[in-house]
Amino acid sequence: MLAFVKCFSLKRTKHPRGYEDPHVLASETPFTVNEIEALHDLYKKLSTSIIDDGLIHKEELLLALFRNSSMQNLFADRVFYMFDRKRNGVIEFGEFVRSLSIFHPYTPEHEKSAFMFKLFDLHGTGFIEPHELKKMVGALLGETDLELSEESIEAIVEQTMLEVDTNKDGKIDEEEWKELVAKNPSILKNMTLPYLKEVTLAFPSFVLDSEVED
Repeated sequence: MLAFVKCFSLKRTKHPRGYEDPHVLASETPFTVNEIEALHDLYKKLSTSIIDDGLIHKEELLLALFRNSSMQNLFADRVFYMFDRKRNGVIEFGEFVRSLSIFHPYTPEHEKSAFMFKLFDLHGTGFIEPHELKKMVGALLGETDLELSEESIEAIVEQTMLEVDTNKDGKIDEEEWKELVAKNPSILKNMTLPYLKEVTLAFPSFVLDSEVED
C-alpha cells in the first residue's frame, strides 16, 4: 500500500523535461512565482503548437514571434540561439523564463545591453566585427518595410565603425558597445516589453495574435 501511495505521488509531481521550480526561477529573475506559473501556461501552449512534446522548437518560436514557422532570417536564428542556452536545439521552460526576463522592464539596462551585444557577436569572439554588424543590420531591416541598397547598408556600417571603434582595431568590443548604448539609449528600445510586468493579467500580444490554437 505504501509503495502504491509513493508511486502515485511520484506520478502527480512528475514534470516535463526542462521544468524548473517557479520559486527558483523567481529568485533569479524579476518575475514573481505567480507570473512564472502564468508563463508556464504560455510555454505549454507554444510547446504543443507544432510538435506536441512539451518543448519549444525553433519553428514554434518563429510562429509565435513572427507568424511564420519556416522563415529564414539571421535575426530569427539569433533569437532562437540566445533562448536555447543549452544549445540542444530546443527551448526548455527554465531557458524560456530566463531569456524572457531580459525583456522585463525591471531588468537593468546593462543586462539588456550585454544580451544585445551577444546577439550581434555572431561568432562568439567577444567582438562585433564589421561583417557581423552588416549581416545583423541587413537582417533587422528585413523585419521592417524599409528597403536599403547594399551600398546604403555598407555606408551605415562604415559610419558606425568610424564612430564606435574608438581604439581603431577594426572591431567593436564590449566597452565600446557600452559607450554606444549610453549615447544612443534608443538602441535598447526593443529590449523592453512592458506587458511582462502584468503577465498574469494578459499574455504577450505576439502569442494572443498568433495562429497558435488551444
